[in-house]
Amino acid sequence: MNGVRVSTEQWWRDAVIYQIYPRSFADGNGDGTGDLAGVRSRLPYLSSLGIDAIWFTPWYLSPLADGGYDVADYRVIDPVFGTVEEAEQLIADAAALGIRTIIDVVPNHVSSEHEWFQAALTAGPGSPERERFWFRGGEEPPTNWVSSFSGQTWTRTKNPDGTPGEWYLHLFTPEQPDLNWNHPDVRREHEEILRFWFDRGVAGIRIDSATMPVKDPAFPSYEESADHPYVDRDELHDIYRAWRAVADSYEEPRVLVGEIWLADPVRFARYLRPDEMHTAFNFDLMSRPWDAAELRASIQATLAAHEPVNAPPTWVLSNHDVTRPATRYGREDSSFAFDSKRFGVPTDLDKAQRRSRAAALLTAALPGSLYIYQGDELGLPEVEDLPLAALQDPIFHRSEGADPGRDGCRVPLPWTTTGPSFGFNSQGFTPWLPQPAGWGRHSVEAQERDPDSMLALYRSALTLRGRLAGELSWHQLNTDDVIAFQRGEVLCLVNLGDEPVALPRYASVLLASSALAGDRLPTDTAVWLTTNS
Repeated sequence: MNGVRVSTEQWWRDAVIYQIYPRSFADGNGDGTGDLAGVRSRLPYLSSLGIDAIWFTPWYLSPLADGGYDVADYRVIDPVFGTVEEAEQLIADAAALGIRTIIDVVPNHVSSEHEWFQAALTAGPGSPERERFWFRGGEEPPTNWVSSFSGQTWTRTKNPDGTPGEWYLHLFTPEQPDLNWNHPDVRREHEEILRFWFDRGVAGIRIDSATMPVKDPAFPSYEESADHPYVDRDELHDIYRAWRAVADSYEEPRVLVGEIWLADPVRFARYLRPDEMHTAFNFDLMSRPWDAAELRASIQATLAAHEPVNAPPTWVLSNHDVTRPATRYGREDSSFAFDSKRFGVPTDLDKAQRRSRAAALLTAALPGSLYIYQGDELGLPEVEDLPLAALQDPIFHRSEGADPGRDGCRVPLPWTTTGPSFGFNSQGFTPWLPQPAGWGRHSVEAQERDPDSMLALYRSALTLRGRLAGELSWHQLNTDDVIAFQRGEVLCLVNLGDEPVALPRYASVLLASSALAGDRLPTDTAVWLTTNS
């Protein structure tokens, strides 16, 4: 394992965590969809990469209206992925290699096929079953709230006689009805779900859309609400304190990781107080453009936000929702925002590849934990020419085709240079999303033969990462285009300017994202230097 652990109980403070989107990682049974058998077969690869934990996006029973984030039953693995017994074996096999397992929990909503929601529809207006959700009457939708996936947030039911019934709230798709977190059943059920998986060896949970479960029951409009009607409400903190108590009740305390999209660093840090979550995703760096001032400001703000609560920052370049850096960083606007994602945005893939290599060394050098989305260690680009008929993401469909959605970063991984699925499965079945014709050149097989590949860079970085120890101290150069900081004996430099810059005095080159030009650091290049200090 890489790095120096503070203690067994605090392994997560500087961990490298690899995100697996199960449908697209590896297909063990050959049906075209990734599964747990596929992941188990690739555990040696993950171990050789040098990771400390795997984070799985939802593997539960689901009709897949939103890629598994519409959960029908938390205690059942979806048959397309395997069984609970297979999950237990996978957790144990990974642990034997020193790799812990983190899973997703989605507190804001369940699937419309969940037994609770089906019971609520059958029971009808005014029933106790409907109190677990947000049902309201009236001729018009109760609010003007807008879905995170575009469009309306209320869907109207039908009465048994076919007449219009009550409305129910869904901040995402109609297949994802929102839960009422004022109801004791909802709170009790989720605490029991945590125990169910913690008892099976899961080391932690990632909390999806963690700022959204609690709603203002008065249902004000955005304009009428003093606080946001459903984002970052104060009542959330009592929920997560209760979850922390569950996590801390185990001999090896389990870890809580929040998906928290908040611009206010003070509000963000409240979720990381000692009795709430251990860590939260830092989306700010991932959203910023390839610009030295922007990235430096993001690093400084992130460290400052975490310091008062003694929580480790997290660093991430992409995930299953975000345009991959090997495409994003080659655009004129290299920042990321969901609202601006559109078809046909040009990119310079060579430039994006250089920058994503440099960004990999930058994030690996920062203090805290590092998340790697599957395939980023291969430098996979976003697949932006998928046939429209193949797109499955509800964002694409609910935006009436304006937004390409997230399928482009979810295309199944290439493991071999050739073959009908590039090694994604051995039986030759067509993957659930089509892979590009040239996908094999990015494969694990191709890159393992190339010492200069992205995969080789990641392996080297994770092997050497433990040498970057202690607090970050900024290093001053004669240009603002270079991010420069030191941790222990290692000086990290990243040139985001248009011209090469002279390297400061150093003892040796530990690792570089691209070849150096003598004593100069080329543009879009990062280097780790050892110093005499």
